[in-house]
Amino acid sequence: MTKVYFLLRNFPITKDCNFISTYQDLNRENISLTNRRDKTLISRNLNLHFTKSQIKFIFSYFFDFRIKLKRKKLYICRLKKRRLKMGLFSIFSKEVAIDLGTANTVILHNDKIVVDEPSIIALERNSGAVMAVGKKALMMHGRTHENILTVRPLKDGVIADYQATELMLREFIKMTGTKNYLFPPAMRMVICIPSGITNVEERAVRDSAEQAGAKEVRMIHEPMAAAIGIGIDVLDASGNMIIDIGGGTSEIAVLALGGIVTSKSIKVAGDEFNDDIIEYMRKHHNLAIGEATAEQVKINVGAAVDSLENPPEDYEVYGRNLLDGIPRAVKVSYTEIAQALDRSIAKIEAAVINTLENTPPELSSDIYKTGIYMAGGGSLLRGLDKRISKKTQLQVHVTEDPLKAVARGTSIALKNFDKFSSFLKK
Repeated sequence: MTKVYFLLRNFPITKDCNFISTYQDLNRENISLTNRRDKTLISRNLNLHFTKSQIKFIFSYFFDFRIKLKRKKLYICRLKKRRLKMGLFSIFSKEVAIDLGTANTVILHNDKIVVDEPSIIALERNSGAVMAVGKKALMMHGRTHENILTVRPLKDGVIADYQATELMLREFIKMTGTKNYLFPPAMRMVICIPSGITNVEERAVRDSAEQAGAKEVRMIHEPMAAAIGIGIDVLDASGNMIIDIGGGTSEIAVLALGGIVTSKSIKVAGDEFNDDIIEYMRKHHNLAIGEATAEQVKINVGAAVDSLENPPEDYEVYGRNLLDGIPRAVKVSYTEIAQALDRSIAKIEAAVINTLENTPPELSSDIYKTGIYMAGGGSLLRGLDKRISKKTQLQVHVTEDPLKAVARGTSIALKNFDKFSSFLKK
C-alpha cells in the first residue's frame, strides 16, 4: 500500500487512466468505487478504489520510468567517458592543413594560420645541419659564403629536393607548437598539390610528409582547395572556373559536382615572372639583379597591361653593371615590366582559352553567368584580371586575400573531412 500511495501521490489518474494535475481534479471526477476484492485495491490514505487494470498501469509506468531513468544515467556516463577519451586523444593528436607552395608554405591549425613562411631552407654545407628556414633563410639567400647553402626545395609546384623538403617541413611543424607536447602528437595532414602532378611527384610529397611526422596524409588539388577557400559550393551541379596563379604553376580548372571536369596546369607563374624581369633588366639596362630584387620589382611596379588607372611610381632597382662590374641603380616603370611579362601572361591566356574550349556546353553557360575566379599571389599583378577579361569577354573576380585562398580551402576540407572525402586523395 505504501508504494501504491506513493504512486498515487505522484501519478494521480482517473478511471480512464488519464493523468490529472492536482488532487482537486480527482474530486471533480466521478470515480465509481467498488469493494470487490478481485477488481479493486483500496488505498486507505487516499480512501480511493482502483481496478486491477489501473493498478497494473501504475506499476508498469513506474517501472518503465525507472528503466528510462537508468538508461539516461547510463547514456550520460558513457558520454562523459567518451568526451574524456576524446580529450585525452586530442592531447596526442594534431590536425594541420598545409599549402606547400613553391614560393611560400602556409600551415593552418584549428582554422588559424600558425605558419606563413617562404619555402626556403639554409643548410650548413659540411654537416647538412639546418641553420634557418623561412624568412631567416630568405634573408641569407644570395648573400651566403661557401659554408652555407640556401635551397628552395620546391620547383614548379613539385618537390625538387626530397631531403631538403623533409627537413623544411619538420622545422615548420615545430613552429606550430608541437615542442610543447610531452610526447610527439600523431599528425593528420591535408596537403594541396597541383592538378597536373604525376604519380611519382605525388608520392614524393606523401613520403616527405610521412618522414616529417605525419601518421595520415591526404591530398587535395589546388584548384579545388582554392574554390573551397573562396566560398564556392564545389558539390553543386553548376560549373565554376578557377585560375590559381602561384609561385611555380598556374592552375586553370572547371569544377562541378565535387570534381574537376577539365583543367590545365602550366609551369608559368610567379617564378617565371621573376625570371622575365631578371632577363629584361640584363638585356635593356645591362644590370644583373637577383631573385629577391626581381620579386620586389614585381611587387612594386609589376603590371600586366601598359595603361593603369592608378599607376605606381617608378621603382629604383639596384644591381651590378654588366659592363664594368660597378654597382648601379636604375629606375624602371610599370610599362617596362608589363612589356617584360607580356610573353608569360600570353601563355596563361592561351591556357585559359584552351580550358574554355574543352568545357562542356552546360558548364560554359554557368561560367558565362558567374564569371572566372582568380586566386593565388599572381592574381595580384596589376591589370591581370582586366587583361584576361578582355581576352575571354567574361567577368573576372579577384578573391579577397588571394594569397591564403588555397590554404583556407585546405583547412576547411580538413575540418569537414567526411563531407569532402570524395576528392581527398589517400
